[in-house]
Amino acid sequence: MEETVRWLSAEEQRAWRGFIRLQERLGGRLARLLQAESNMSAADFAVLVNLTDVPDGRQRFLDLARAVEWEKSRMSHHIARMEKRGLVVRQECPEDGRGAFVVITEAGRAAIEVAAPRHVAAVRALFLDHVTPAELRTLARIAERVVEKLDEDPS
Repeated sequence: MEETVRWLSAEEQRAWRGFIRLQERLGGRLARLLQAESNMSAADFAVLVNLTDVPDGRQRFLDLARAVEWEKSRMSHHIARMEKRGLVVRQECPEDGRGAFVVITEAGRAAIEVAAPRHVAAVRALFLDHVTPAELRTLARIAERVVEKLDEDPS
């Protein structure tokens, strides 16, 4: 049985394409600024932010991969590159011989401390300064609802 496609209405298409353009342009601009000003890739920043969000600065490898929406192989290669630069280390997991933790180093903390203020300034200049508080609250509610639905089926 053939499934009927629910094509996007003109309004839906405008909103969807606008969202995608916003995401791509804003992400690209932030990534270029981060690289130029802090010598850090957006991927490095994402990993370090996730590690600084947890009290001991360490996260299980697969949990970190899920948090940044990366495949296991991409995470493995990226963490190896970050290890070579001294930003993170891997630690074996005593409870699970196959598992590992990714742990932020002092150099990683120093790098994120330099990059974060510049990143926040760019987020303000490129995005937050152009939306009203009411629009911001609406966007937050939309994002939370969609992410909640995505988290229900993480496949």
